Amino acid sequence: MSESTHDHDHDHDHHHHHDPNDVTDYITAVNEYRKTFPTKQDVLEKTPDPAVREMLLRMEQLGIDTSFDRFDKQQPQCNFGLAGICCRICHMGPCRITKKSPRGVCGADADLIVARNMLRAVTGGTAQHGMHAREVILSLKWAAEGKLKRPILGADKLIATAKSFGLETENKTVEEVAAAFAEVLLEDLSRAEADEYKTIKYCAPPERQKVWKELGILPISTYHEVFESMHNSGEATDGDWRNIMKQFLRTGLAFVFGTVVGTNLATDSLFGIGERRKTMVNIGALKKGYVNIAVHGHMPTLVSEIVRLGQSDEFVELAKSKGAKGIQFYGVCCTGLSAMYRYNNVIPLCNPPGAELVLGTGALDLWVADVQDIYPSIMDVARCFKTTVVTTNDSTRLPGAEHIAYDHEHSNIGETTEIAKKIVLRAIESFEARQGIPVFIPPYEVEAELGFSVESVCKDLGGSFEPLAEAVKSGQIKGIVNMVGCTNPKVVYERAIVDVTDILLKNNILILTNGCASFPLLKLGYCNMEAVESKAGDSLKAFLKKYNMPPAWHVGECIDNTRSTGILSNVANVCGHALKDMPFAQSSPEWANEKGVGAALAFRLLGLNSYHCVEPQTFGSENVTKFFKEDTKEMLGSVMVVDTDPIALGNRIVSDFEAKRKALGWDC
Repeated sequence: MSESTHDHDHDHDHHHHHDPNDVTDYITAVNEYRKTFPTKQDVLEKTPDPAVREMLLRMEQLGIDTSFDRFDKQQPQCNFGLAGICCRICHMGPCRITKKSPRGVCGADADLIVARNMLRAVTGGTAQHGMHAREVILSLKWAAEGKLKRPILGADKLIATAKSFGLETENKTVEEVAAAFAEVLLEDLSRAEADEYKTIKYCAPPERQKVWKELGILPISTYHEVFESMHNSGEATDGDWRNIMKQFLRTGLAFVFGTVVGTNLATDSLFGIGERRKTMVNIGALKKGYVNIAVHGHMPTLVSEIVRLGQSDEFVELAKSKGAKGIQFYGVCCTGLSAMYRYNNVIPLCNPPGAELVLGTGALDLWVADVQDIYPSIMDVARCFKTTVVTTNDSTRLPGAEHIAYDHEHSNIGETTEIAKKIVLRAIESFEARQGIPVFIPPYEVEAELGFSVESVCKDLGGSFEPLAEAVKSGQIKGIVNMVGCTNPKVVYERAIVDVTDILLKNNILILTNGCASFPLLKLGYCNMEAVESKAGDSLKAFLKKYNMPPAWHVGECIDNTRSTGILSNVANVCGHALKDMPFAQSSPEWANEKGVGAALAFRLLGLNSYHCVEPQTFGSENVTKFFKEDTKEMLGSVMVVDTDPIALGNRIVSDFEAKRKALGWDC
């Protein structure tokens, strides 16, 4: 930032900043916010999925706690935590900001404490997605070198991407191109010395690159920004909340390009893009009498081999010899979403809070837990039903689970097939040992279509994005929203996602979806053609019928946000406008985890507003709250919008899109 900007900010703060001794405002705000939190009874009455309702009642009958019970027991949650003004970074604390103590022991005020906590949140999310990135990019490299024995299935995508990065592809083998491309992605992930961040250079809109350069927020590498964030948010290091938020934006860019875009490109290159395919979804799709295996988490390398072997004649016949009808795979969270559109017959079930409910059916023989979004409480439910849980990565250990895994150094990556065999055999053994366990499966299932990508959408539209761009420009489609994120017990489970989506579709706004928020849309029929008639507004309906598309286009797992931004960028380019000016947005109504902070920030960095029903924990700092909800408008062209009422939030998106369309001269 320039000196003049800093001076302006200081004047601005002086005018708006409240007396730090006056804590009335944030306490009132926190108390009002807390009143919006649902109880488990509210969830039972209002959750949109009847299968969830039945399983919650079933778990209650069996005396098994779920996340909804535990949320009730946590109430009232800590004022200081909700306001973001509890600091436990050093061991002089913990410190909390009150009227009596407006500064921590080191002198940190509310602005600094809140800013540091938010920076550490986005840093945690960057490290989590970054770990996913590292494994997938290294898997691509190791497959190219022959260290990992698996084919490179996305050769066309790999070569096209490598060319766009300026890499030599002529007279090169696919393996040589893969190795060179993996090295570029690894450099962006881990370089120590400032240089071009190539994923930004070749993948980000030039207009955005100029904005980020002027703000001074271009990252050195993903590892570096995580390292630096933990450094400058540490005790007695950086005392300027503005500088902390500058690092917040810089780390956000590392999150976007190092851990989302890089992971997506490596995944599609190694495992293939996949294709549009139909599957049954929800708990009712669980099958009795099969060796039932759930894959849960984020890492595709080992899971792809587990699914391949489990679907092979050798293992299916072995399962049948033990009395099973066959072997059936199910997807939980992003490992499941990643597998679904790449392999036949992987049935999506639920996002992380639903895992306890799915286990509570008693239908699962083996649960494969790799990394992230795996509640430790699943072990309590698995134990009740003798479901075997296997962890597959040294990052994730669960007490009571069996560990059949890659080691910390991945020195056994060459033994991927052997590890996968052990896991599938363990599933068959578990099936035998579990005979007689009672199974309760609520009868709710629906067909869904998945596997939308930039390439598939282009193909389905006749080979270009012109028809979609023309529909947006003419107003046949009023805008496009990427519906993503986690779920959060601070709102009724999956209700906010559905309510916001309903309003958008009725107002002829197209939905893209991926990650955990996509599960209610999958389970409740938004991803099939029947929903066109019942859910879409008239003009959107006409477009969808013409091109045989459902109202929600399911693009995949959380890192497939890259597919969504690819679709949005192509439409913006055809229209001849910058992304920030288009009627596009991100909404994660029920966001919860640290990766959710980065995902929403990613779209704001691109100039698109993010819309939510869950507040960030910034109540204790007027300045940091204002930074999120107002100040980034001038810097980035976008803001964070929060309304705990999903109906109001959906209507706000509609009105904001109307304003954007008028500014473009489209609806005048």
